[in-house]
Amino acid sequence: MTRIIAVANQKGGVGKTTTSVNLAASLAEVKRKVLLVDMDPQGNATMGSGVDKYELENSICEVLLGETDVASAIIRNQDAGYDILPANSELTAAEVQLMHTDHREQKLRAELESIKSQYQFIIIDCPPSLNMLTLNALVSADGVLIPMQCEYYALEGLTALMDTIEQVRSSVNPNLKIEGLLRTMFDPRNKLAIDVSQQLVDHFGEQVYRTVVPRNVRLAEAPSHGLPVLKYDKTSRGALAYFSLAGEIIRKQVNAGNLSSGAIA
Repeated sequence: MTRIIAVANQKGGVGKTTTSVNLAASLAEVKRKVLLVDMDPQGNATMGSGVDKYELENSICEVLLGETDVASAIIRNQDAGYDILPANSELTAAEVQLMHTDHREQKLRAELESIKSQYQFIIIDCPPSLNMLTLNALVSADGVLIPMQCEYYALEGLTALMDTIEQVRSSVNPNLKIEGLLRTMFDPRNKLAIDVSQQLVDHFGEQVYRTVVPRNVRLAEAPSHGLPVLKYDKTSRGALAYFSLAGEIIRKQVNAGNLSSGAIA
């Protein structure tokens, strides 16, 4: 059974793309069939997967506008270990055009329907805003993974996203759930980070992943080489953290009866 996970947070710089790319790579490493969908016009998940966003024949833009089918736009990315539906700046124009079409918030879901049986996980990297592209991702998804830094405005910024998720759930996607909250760029020497982390656990309980992603130089370097950190330095703390996150997600799905167990190491 396919699990579609939208990685979303309207706040920029919290590790959405880093999480999307490295979670996809970690799930692929344990023999899951994974598709990474880049829904951000910046195309960072595309470039971070080793695909040149400036030389795309087809992208998610053409798919959403009905100019090509989704299968034709997917790139089989053997170096990264997963398939990718890429994006570039043209996606901004697609968002504008979508505003004038019927069922505009369901375009991505309709396209993924035709290929989702080929994958065990579909990871959607959302843009850093609650716009039509993010809405398409939320309507398509089974769950929302929320990366966030443990800083002063973290909890306050979460409110708008939670409200949006609830609106989507009550209107077009009643099965949408919070997949989990992921603490990113965590520095255990920072007292504020520790305090906010504890607030998250107190407020959201088991919805907060046990895995904590640390600040890590290798994690920051990997995108410039067009590689997930697992392929760049698999022994780094960043690689180990995302591998641990993949294990948590798989175990959760196994316990829910949605996936066969397979190997998690």
